[in-house]
Amino acid sequence: MQGDMERQGPSYGRVAAMTVMVLAIVGAGLLLISMMRLVLLVFAATVIAVLFSSVARRIQKWTRLPRGLALTASIILLLGIVIGIFYGFGAQLVQQFDTIREQIPSALQAIQRQLDSWGLGEPARDLLSQGSSDLSTIMSRAGTYVLSIGSGLSDTVLVLVGAIFLAADPELYRRGLVKLVPPKAEPVARKAVDDAAGGLRGWMKGEAVAIVVVAVLTGTGLWLLGVPAAIGLGLIAGLLDVVPYVGPIIAGVPAVMLAFTVSPSTALWTIVVFLVVQQIQGNILMPIVQKHAVDVPPAVLLFSVIGMGLMFGFIGVLLAAPLTIVVFVLVQRIYVQALLGRDITVATDKVKEE
Repeated sequence: MQGDMERQGPSYGRVAAMTVMVLAIVGAGLLLISMMRLVLLVFAATVIAVLFSSVARRIQKWTRLPRGLALTASIILLLGIVIGIFYGFGAQLVQQFDTIREQIPSALQAIQRQLDSWGLGEPARDLLSQGSSDLSTIMSRAGTYVLSIGSGLSDTVLVLVGAIFLAADPELYRRGLVKLVPPKAEPVARKAVDDAAGGLRGWMKGEAVAIVVVAVLTGTGLWLLGVPAAIGLGLIAGLLDVVPYVGPIIAGVPAVMLAFTVSPSTALWTIVVFLVVQQIQGNILMPIVQKHAVDVPPAVLLFSVIGMGLMFGFIGVLLAAPLTIVVFVLVQRIYVQALLGRDITVATDKVKEE
């Protein structure tokens, strides 16, 4: 009898241990979900830190300065560029956005008149009226959005300060992450972290070029067509290029609506401008990004943007692309290569081969 109890003891112990482990995993998952906003802010700080470090590395290469001075110079340079843009062009951009906001109602009326002339019927006009109502509701809540942006300034400061700390000693945090895994897995973890950082650097380089090119081409094309607020619309198109696939569509809607205030043919040519710019972006700029970053499947990137937007709102949309790149690299290096034993090629390997 005693022997049977001794044999049952370890069984009960294993069940208890497994129960505690399952509860711990579930609890950790729930805690992570509840703190997901903080996790996203930490990831945003990491992305900016990678940007600071990349510029500092370039400054070091050109000037031979110590890393501390090069990092300080990169932070001052990047923040100076952002502040200079807002200081130098802030009034003009505000005026452009005011023009967009004021002319959208008349643009919707012009579209309604055009639909009447084409004889598309009552359903199309009802749909457009619903869109006008929704747009008016959005505009009426603009003050609320501004307050939300204001409350987010503290998050911006937190992200910026965190990015500076991360960029000041990235090796410290890299070693900390690697130490979280078993010793046998440290080489794979170290390589995965390096690949993720390399993918982020490549993505940011490509996106920086894409934003400038898309903004300049779009703004110039709309200006030549005589579309109101061409500069503001070009800036919107450039900034929304960060959001894959969905961003250009969102940027094109107000541009086409404002073009209708000029003429229907101008609206059609505006669509042509956006199509041409997106062809340039997709066939010339995107291959450059994928060459130096990570070639994530388009469907994965698209559903990532939609999912992150539904779960976390605007910050999720902004961080969807870099977060997808990091997760994609980690899955390739840790799961596909280390666990499945299959050959892979990631961004850092391609750069080395060149």
